[in-house]
Amino acid sequence: MAGKAAAPGTAVLLVTANVGSLFDDPENLQKNWLREFYQVVHTHKPHFMALHCQEFGGKNYEASMSHVDKFVKELLSSDAMKEYNRARVYLDENYKSQEHFTALGSFYFLHESLKNIYQFDFKAKKYRKVAGKEIYSDTLESTPMLEKEKFPQDYFPECKWSRKGFIRTRWCIADCAFDLVNIHLFHDASNLVAWETSPSVYSGIRHKALGYVLDRIIDQRFEKVSYFVFGDFNFRLDSKSVVETLCTKATMQTVRAADTNEVVKLIFRESDNDRKVMLQLEKKLFDYFNQEVFRDNNGTALLEFDKELSVFKDRLYELDISFPPSYPYSEDARQGEQYMNTRCPAWCDRILMSPSAKELVLRSESEEKVVTYDHIGPNVCMGDHKFHIHGAPNPCAAVAVHKGRAASAGHQLLPARFMAALPVFLAFRIMPGAGKPHAHVHKCCVVQ
Repeated sequence: MAGKAAAPGTAVLLVTANVGSLFDDPENLQKNWLREFYQVVHTHKPHFMALHCQEFGGKNYEASMSHVDKFVKELLSSDAMKEYNRARVYLDENYKSQEHFTALGSFYFLHESLKNIYQFDFKAKKYRKVAGKEIYSDTLESTPMLEKEKFPQDYFPECKWSRKGFIRTRWCIADCAFDLVNIHLFHDASNLVAWETSPSVYSGIRHKALGYVLDRIIDQRFEKVSYFVFGDFNFRLDSKSVVETLCTKATMQTVRAADTNEVVKLIFRESDNDRKVMLQLEKKLFDYFNQEVFRDNNGTALLEFDKELSVFKDRLYELDISFPPSYPYSEDARQGEQYMNTRCPAWCDRILMSPSAKELVLRSESEEKVVTYDHIGPNVCMGDHKFHIHGAPNPCAAVAVHKGRAASAGHQLLPARFMAALPVFLAFRIMPGAGKPHAHVHKCCVVQ
């Protein structure tokens, strides 16, 4: 049970998850997802827990509303969460507003043993004590307990219906104040375009959007506090460098469309060995012949190509990654872990923090490891692109698609439009006195 005297400090659990597919087959996918989520809660026994969701409600939000309500009700009333007697839920359900809709969902749970926790009112500029369970949805723009923005359309003009944006809340626990930012950045629209330059044009778009968020949360409107930014950053490996490394001894064949002369495919073949195809690259195809390179030693060899965060090295910190790329993950029950061949595997879902938040987290390290940065549910069907392939029907059953044809008959094909990743979490403890440098933040505000 959370709150044991043997473990000092306040246990915190931060989780981020792109959950779009959970509303495509809710009866089956949500059950697995929730079971794995509850297991992490049981293992780490947090006093304060934040769950940041992206693509909440799925692509067809209006049709999924009933599934959304059921999912929220389950989280708030399940036996696994019965010790969390206070909660705040913020769901952007304003799907009819192209100007504002982000499809973000932020959940915050407070354990019954946790005393003196406050949430910041951005309009009144004061902290308010948290009591009861409350759900806010539809138009979050009028909710004073958060800040929400959708990125301008011109940030990513290729995508007409982009929902990318962020939601920010602020909390104070035991005189320790911090911001929690739920974020969803822009994806790679084409593997071919991403391959053209290093860094890619999409990387530049993500840098612009993330820089905007960081500038926004440290501007002069409010007192500066530590912050955690966690969500689906859509960070990708540097495609050009990865392809050049994977295909060092290969020759490249370019395939062009007959009518437009546009490049539609790149084929990399071994120079010898009967010209074996090593990699096929299309707009939405990244088919490398040996996936073991992405799974071996948790993908450690690929980390040198994970470069997007380096631009923010003075503003954002991340614990060492010791789990394999979480995107685009799938599971073949006969072969073990497997990736889809739509994109190059990458660490899209991350939990990042400010330099002062880093000190907050690392102060909790002791002889007993109490800081954990990991992913959730690598061996079960957790979402849209985690598939079991069996002879018998399975709710997560699917097969690879190439040139519009199913590679194997007799299996259900789930919609390919969902490209979520495995959930990622950070568990740590805020030690007594850790927030003293920020105590003035609490005192300067009228607390109600």
